[in-house]
Amino acid sequence: MAEHRPRYKRYDRPAGGWGAAAATAKVLLEQSVVTKGSRALLSMNQPGGFKCPSCAFPDAACTKKLEFCENGAKALAHEATKFRVTRDFFAQHSVTELIAQSDHWLEMQGRLTEPMRYDAATDHYVPVGWDDAFALIGRHLRALDSPHRAEFYTSGRTPNEAAFLYSIFVREFGTNNFPDCSNMCHEPTSRGLPSSIGIGKGTVILEDFDHAEAIFLIGHNAGTNAPRMMTPLVEARKRGVPIVAVNPMPERALIRFTEPQDIVQMATFGSTEISSEFVHIKIGGDLALLKGMMKVLFERDAAGEAVLDHDFIAEHTEGLAALRADVEAQSWDAITAAAGVDEAQIRRCADIYIRSNATIICYGMGVTQHQRGSELVQQVANLLLLRGNFGKPGAGISPIRGHSNVQGDRTVGIDERPAPAYLDRLRDVFGFDPPREHGHHSVEAVEAMLAGEARVFIGLGGNFVRAVPDTTRACAAMQRLDLTVGIATKLNRGHLVHGKDALILPVIARSERIETARGEQFVTIEDSMSNVTASRGVLDPASEHLLSEVEIVCRMAMATLPGSKVDWRRYIDDYDAIRDKIAAVYPAIYEGFSQRVRAPMGFHLDIPPRRRVWPTPTGKANFLVLPGLAVNAAVDDPAMLRLATVRSHDQFNTTIYSYNDRYRGIYGDRMVLFMNADDRTDRGLEAGARVALETIADDGTARRVEGLTLIDYPMSRGSVAGYYPELNPLLPLAFHDRVSGCPAAKAIPVRVVAMS
Repeated sequence: MAEHRPRYKRYDRPAGGWGAAAATAKVLLEQSVVTKGSRALLSMNQPGGFKCPSCAFPDAACTKKLEFCENGAKALAHEATKFRVTRDFFAQHSVTELIAQSDHWLEMQGRLTEPMRYDAATDHYVPVGWDDAFALIGRHLRALDSPHRAEFYTSGRTPNEAAFLYSIFVREFGTNNFPDCSNMCHEPTSRGLPSSIGIGKGTVILEDFDHAEAIFLIGHNAGTNAPRMMTPLVEARKRGVPIVAVNPMPERALIRFTEPQDIVQMATFGSTEISSEFVHIKIGGDLALLKGMMKVLFERDAAGEAVLDHDFIAEHTEGLAALRADVEAQSWDAITAAAGVDEAQIRRCADIYIRSNATIICYGMGVTQHQRGSELVQQVANLLLLRGNFGKPGAGISPIRGHSNVQGDRTVGIDERPAPAYLDRLRDVFGFDPPREHGHHSVEAVEAMLAGEARVFIGLGGNFVRAVPDTTRACAAMQRLDLTVGIATKLNRGHLVHGKDALILPVIARSERIETARGEQFVTIEDSMSNVTASRGVLDPASEHLLSEVEIVCRMAMATLPGSKVDWRRYIDDYDAIRDKIAAVYPAIYEGFSQRVRAPMGFHLDIPPRRRVWPTPTGKANFLVLPGLAVNAAVDDPAMLRLATVRSHDQFNTTIYSYNDRYRGIYGDRMVLFMNADDRTDRGLEAGARVALETIADDGTARRVEGLTLIDYPMSRGSVAGYYPELNPLLPLAFHDRVSGCPAAKAIPVRVVAMS
């Protein structure tokens, strides 16, 4: 168990390079898939192959033989692993025993192999036939006195075909309760950007990085969460493009990076400096930085300099006067105090922006996971609009989404607030009247469970109970349900925090072949830049008892809706038939879907702002005002620090690959707290001390996590960080963005308490 002995060693080498190559080899060896995994990697993100099951960054246009990264290799190795969770495993371990194990231990047990049902008499999962499993789901759903008492969760790994059918099944059942993994990360993009530019997606394509004259990276860690993004960043820096990184933590990959596919760099141990300017912002200081940069633009415009694109603004936008009044009302003292950086650096950032004729701003959850995250995203759009950075090569807004098809799921109907026009098309295509009232997002789903209103939970992938806030309360709520269903490839904690009845349904993985009565099928994925491509598995399924997500959705529908107007049986066998229905429901963007997606690189969905067309009520892009400088509620406590929950480098969402985080220098431990040394000494604490964190909240619920080791780290003052999901118990359920429902996991108000 040496892995559990904590050790801290500062990491000063470049990210990527031989470290990434060694980590890839190590994980293939650990999962005993060196030969099998290596062959599969050659097909990952290639035409005719399968899409990476981890990040959503787009594929290059077939210019390189290898299109995978270290974290993609980890995801594949753990998916292709030789280890199996069989009926014998469940016979040996009760649920009570399993729930005491760590998330990492559960992950390392391997692939699920057959459907299992919870037996309360023995506290074990026992085998169940597929027909009996679907019959149990149907009985529970039909017994509800209202369809709104069921919650239907979706993970971003779900392909378009399964997500679309899931949306049809649930709406024919009678509800729009669609809690989704997007609710926990980029929902502020989906809800905030439409009011600004008319669409809840980014406007950048991969080729824009070749034409950008400046790139801003705000609140994300590409080297861990989207490592393939490092390639265009490296190439941009080699061309002399300035890259501004904005983050409370200096992330190694955004400082210096060695491209593993660059033979010269690998042979010479060379590297590329990534950030030309690092803005060491305090947590929640992004709004102040953006307004400071806009203040510089307005000052220089008032002085007669040509820094605003007045022609673009006049033709394509509305609302400039209100934005200008708000920005000019902010004093520099207030801006610098809120941002945590000085005026000189903000002016340097503004100068970089002004000198660029084509700017991309990329952002991640450091922007979205705040109480006013949706409005903060709009401020990013405001800055871009001021200089006309939409609708031209090398410019635009780029949310860096972390899950492989989280954007696609939303596009094809996983939406708790569906538009009336979409529901009308659904009615016309499928012949039933879908429900019109809004359903639940993830936070509302947990609230419904706590209130006793929700009785059934079905999770199409994911690890819901570990992803949502307020872990202790969420677990208690899940355990009061009548039925929980987990549809997954691997065992996770969500299967062990279950209702009175519970099912685990194992699925064919992204990297595995899908065979039906009509032959081999493929699925489709939408990446974070709106490219839709085919994904065709190359490995044999881990067990003969696995079903595809499409078949599981269809058979749940058949068991629940015996009088359905939908031909579910046909869709089990023919995925082109599903794509034809997607095209019928979304003719403007998916016309000819089945044919177009067979092109080697698929096709790009239409993004109107790329054409300077704005699908807003006014027909123009809107400057939107977020008054003041705060994106989170003030806390009147002098001991308050803001906690950001973050992922380690050996982690994908809630999946823990190891206890290490090499770029931050952590080995053998995840219960650590990264803290500024001055903040630590101000509180009379020693480096390496064991501490507890307590949430500063006024809702009457005590939230505390103990046993954290203090690590001196170059955090901005007033900011601390620790690992997700271990620190999710500190995040109050009510602490979320009111527009989108996204939890404010990047700004939890906490105090540090010494432990004896």
